[in-house]
Amino acid sequence: MTDIYRAISDPNRRRILQMLSQHEYTQSEIVGTFTISQPAVKKHLNILLEEQLIQERKEGRFRYYRLNKPRFEKSYERLQKEMELILDQKLASLKHYLEGELKE
Repeated sequence: MTDIYRAISDPNRRRILQMLSQHEYTQSEIVGTFTISQPAVKKHLNILLEEQLIQERKEGRFRYYRLNKPRFEKSYERLQKEMELILDQKLASLKHYLEGELKE
């Protein structure tokens, strides 16, 4: 299963995901939009590849990257469900606390 938390924990990876959700880009094109080094961008791309959120295609000497939409959507849905559970638990705790305060 994809570790969506690992993938989105870094703002550079979130930006790469956002870019690739719109268009397919070469590694050079991606590097050109960042102020970090090419090896740093490659590290982020490798993490996204490991988590299977992006796909890589080689054409000649170029590597093209695109969002793996089915995998991303599935991981995003799981993230939403986990966040809903956490928020439900927090809201239930808050409700219990506030009701206890009102009784006193």
